[in-house]
Amino acid sequence: MAKASNIFWHAGEVSRQDREKLLQQRGAVLWFTGLSGAGKSTVARRVEKKLYDMGHLAYVLDGDNIRFGLNKDLGFSPADRKENIRRVGEVAKLFADAGIITMTAFISPYREDRDMVRRLLPEGDFIEVYVACPLVECERRDVKGLYKKARAGEIKEFTGISAPYEEPLAPELVLETHRESVEESANKVIAYLRKQKIIPGGE
Repeated sequence: MAKASNIFWHAGEVSRQDREKLLQQRGAVLWFTGLSGAGKSTVARRVEKKLYDMGHLAYVLDGDNIRFGLNKDLGFSPADRKENIRRVGEVAKLFADAGIITMTAFISPYREDRDMVRRLLPEGDFIEVYVACPLVECERRDVKGLYKKARAGEIKEFTGISAPYEEPLAPELVLETHRESVEESANKVIAYLRKQKIIPGGE
């Protein structure tokens, strides 16, 4: 609920369409969701590099990185997770308005929270990317050693172990990172961006 009153939205002299024309791309939010260790950040970073090499402006809002600054006051309770996603959604909305292809790499375990972000954005701007990877494979990777700590009870409310993960019901894109390489996953994202005419090259 908004606590401020007597505030007004100030429009600028440069429109979103102007910025998109300058950048030769369409602003959008690719919301990567999945278990810890599924490959969300890895794939998003590869897509970012591919887009850069193609001459496009993209940026990754990474779950850990955001908690170093903007969301450093939040923990991992359901209420804090919700606020974490709300804030990131608002930032991603601004980035998309700037014409930037914005990728977020957050577990974002609750459908309600992801749907909340979808409602923030104009239709077609929110692209839910489900990074599907079985829990057993995520645990095998355990790149941060988090699952081991969660199993030992050292981390409370850890998604997939002591807290739930609600899989997307109808994501725009599914990446099976236990079956495909990072390169293959990234290429699927690039192909989708072309198909949706977010970047040139689609049919």
